[in-house]
Amino acid sequence: MTSHDVVARARRIMGTRKIGHAGTLDPMATGVLVLGVERATKLLGHLALDSKAYLATIRLGSATTTDDAEGEVLTEADASTVDEEAVRAEIVALTGEIQQVPSAVSAVKVEGKRAYARVRAGEAVELAPRPVVVHRFDLLALRRVERATELDVMVECSSGTYVRALARDLGAALGVGGHLAALRRTRVGPFDLRHARTLEALQARPSLSLDMDEAVAVAFPRRDVAPAEAAALAHGQRLRAAGIPGTYGVFAPDGHAVALAVDDGPRARPVVVLLPAG
Repeated sequence: MTSHDVVARARRIMGTRKIGHAGTLDPMATGVLVLGVERATKLLGHLALDSKAYLATIRLGSATTTDDAEGEVLTEADASTVDEEAVRAEIVALTGEIQQVPSAVSAVKVEGKRAYARVRAGEAVELAPRPVVVHRFDLLALRRVERATELDVMVECSSGTYVRALARDLGAALGVGGHLAALRRTRVGPFDLRHARTLEALQARPSLSLDMDEAVAVAFPRRDVAPAEAAALAHGQRLRAAGIPGTYGVFAPDGHAVALAVDDGPRARPVVVLLPAG
């Protein structure tokens, strides 16, 4: 399923058209996809989803056109005897601040058009390397499978990092080729599998994983204000600055999230008002 497919199904289950998602998930991937429902769609553009975590399986021994299992095989090699220490050494080389060339079949725009659309149209696409951060790249298990070697890995990385590009580059560094065989996103920003529900569970019991107040509390630093300040902010007025970097959630004494705000010099201004002015 594509992220769009998930949104379409969630709209039918929840009985509303007003659902959006924060960050796509590849069709072959499973795991966490953040959806905003009704008023919570206001939050989506402000979420700090700059860190993600994945469990993945990398297959060494073949490179593909898409750097994953859905592409056509470009090269094949016997990778059944790849040395584990060499694998670990190359994983270390792909950890930290690196320059990564995104997969040609990716959502990166080339002259205003998505790279994957150009590839599907038969165009040759070459993307420039860009800086990404791989915070964690751990080898969990190694299996010999016929002429291939499969690696189960855990990856924590910055937004914009392609795990299938890591698989491609690891295979290339080892001289045997490699591609992504399976991918599961376990966390995006502050939201992880503890917050997630399957579509089947949602179908059985249509309800939110987190209500608005809970979502703001999970995703943003918290500022609690007095009733008069909450009322002023709900009317779009400014408050004194809080000294909190970036966007933060402002909560009324009753525990409801009033707005998202940001410090602007000595004052704090609302960027999104979440409660109607009373």
